Amino acid sequence: MGELDGKVAIVTGAGRGIGEQVARKLADAGAHVVVSDRDGDEARAVVSALATEGVEHVGDLTANGTCDELVAKAVDTWGKLDIVVNNAGYAWDGPLHKVSDEQYQAMLDIHTVVPFRVLRAAAPHLRDPAKAERAEGREVFRKVVNVTSLAGVMGNAGQIAYASGKGAVVGLTRATAKEWGGFKINVNCVAFGVIDTRLTAAVGTVGEIQAGADATITLGVPEVVRQNFGLAIPLGRAATAEEAARGVYVLCSPASDYIHGQVLNVSGGLSLGMAG
Repeated sequence: MGELDGKVAIVTGAGRGIGEQVARKLADAGAHVVVSDRDGDEARAVVSALATEGVEHVGDLTANGTCDELVAKAVDTWGKLDIVVNNAGYAWDGPLHKVSDEQYQAMLDIHTVVPFRVLRAAAPHLRDPAKAERAEGREVFRKVVNVTSLAGVMGNAGQIAYASGKGAVVGLTRATAKEWGGFKINVNCVAFGVIDTRLTAAVGTVGEIQAGADATITLGVPEVVRQNFGLAIPLGRAATAEEAARGVYVLCSPASDYIHGQVLNVSGGLSLGMAG
């Protein structure tokens, strides 16, 4: 038996990278997973490889109504919701004096507004069962894990918009934790350092992504920056997506039943200092 047998989870941005690995870990522990991603082919491929029954949700979460549709997909399919992982996101970088209004808003939309909308839609499905359980004197823990970044916790030069959106996730997490603690809904946050994904690959090697309404941006970072990752990280290297997903999984598991309103740094020690 798995420790998450019968649980129902939503993971956004789960078509690849960290989100995919989180979905796999939840399913390996027995949970049913809604794999949410803009790329339908990627989402379906992840679902087909899960250890349990899963389902894909394909759509742009920044579009009006899509977050509500995502939550409805989980509840309509399995009748409940136990775990929400707000992982979807990307980086559209630039220094403050060069960031456009569209760029800044796009980072707020995906990193702050989307998690808010997902949790607002999920609220009755997390809170209402808890009210009944509380009346019966039972404790049943449900989980929310929001994904931030060290850029959002400590700031990072050249990532003004990204850092703003990710920083707001921390406030969203802690305020929600105070509102929902009485319902035994653990609300926590994971702050990632450098993870080996498309966002940190060599620039120009992993293609482009749509940013905002009309723009496209080239993914990745300059090779000179990549060469310095090991110097800045005490453990000497970036994390794999699977290693990053372990931190999220802990906060989705019974191991986190008394962990609440926290930001867990998964950074190999990079949180000890960032370049200014």
